[in-house]
Amino acid sequence: MPSTQRTDRTRPEAARAHLVPDRAVPLLIVLLTVAVVLAAAVAIAVGTVPVPLGDVVAVTWAHLTPGDTERSLLYDQIVWDFRAPRVLLAGVAGAGLSIAGVCLQALVRNPLADPYLLGISGGASIGAALALSFVPAAIAGLGVSGAAFLGAVVSVALVVGLAQRAGRVAPGRLILAGVAVAYLGSAVTSYIQLQANPGELRGILFWVLGSVAAASWPDLPAPTAALLVCLLWLLVDGRRLNALTMGETSAAGLGIDVNRLRLGLLAVASLLTATIVSVAGGIGFVGLLVPHAVRLLVGPDHRRVIPVSLLLGAVFLILVDLLSRTLDRPNEMPIGIFTAVLGAPFFLWLLRSQSGAVR
Repeated sequence: MPSTQRTDRTRPEAARAHLVPDRAVPLLIVLLTVAVVLAAAVAIAVGTVPVPLGDVVAVTWAHLTPGDTERSLLYDQIVWDFRAPRVLLAGVAGAGLSIAGVCLQALVRNPLADPYLLGISGGASIGAALALSFVPAAIAGLGVSGAAFLGAVVSVALVVGLAQRAGRVAPGRLILAGVAVAYLGSAVTSYIQLQANPGELRGILFWVLGSVAAASWPDLPAPTAALLVCLLWLLVDGRRLNALTMGETSAAGLGIDVNRLRLGLLAVASLLTATIVSVAGGIGFVGLLVPHAVRLLVGPDHRRVIPVSLLLGAVFLILVDLLSRTLDRPNEMPIGIFTAVLGAPFFLWLLRSQSGAVR
């Protein structure tokens, strides 16, 4: 009896009910995979110029298979040159930010952790704003994405340096350092916006709030490669993530090098967020919202949370991007507006319904 009680105290989340039974999780993953494909097809088809789904499939098939296939040149340009890279980048960004959120929430053992907690978005915003406005020679040579990535890397290095204590990453110091760097980045970006002319200001604002409107095929390889590498590492280490959420002492008792695991999680979250922010801007709330929704569905086991978060995050951001460009056609709005509008009510409900779980 004492051992049972000790196990229950060590794993408080294990007893919480989740909506999808364990045996149905593989089916859920299959359904979400289908949902990603359907959402992408619909998002490519819908727009100022609607494209029939049959033509979307025909154009995509023609580009993916050898040989010359008859197709409309107009539809070919709309589908392959404009909408396909945009929709795919939205899916990759949603998946990557969701996985980064899972990593950080496990790292700091705090359900309120978010990919932008590390100040990555603030540093990237400074780089992008400089590239979009003042454009010094060094920044101009990097381009907006390169400047944003450099700013993100510098901010991560600063946060990690401030969070070190006796050669170890302290979660509490990590949160405080991330918040401080995020505020600093916001202040510097605001100053740059005040100095920019009206034409530059709109571009900076869209970037800060997040947008995939200017997506092209060259934007996809870096975030996609980062997502695949990080996903492979996380799937291999799913059990160790579960141990870490039980507490540092429990994880160390199982033979896990806690500091090394934390550094790995920090590297994964930083790499994913930096590469995504550099091409899609500061899309907020995804890494906070999706992992919570997934835990409600499948429970706290990271071996299930990681793949489901990946797929649900992709579906979510593809549909949000579709909403951002069709709600007020032909005008577009930044994605970050909609992720906040959709995410905040859910998160407030979550805080209210699980007030005992969030301390």
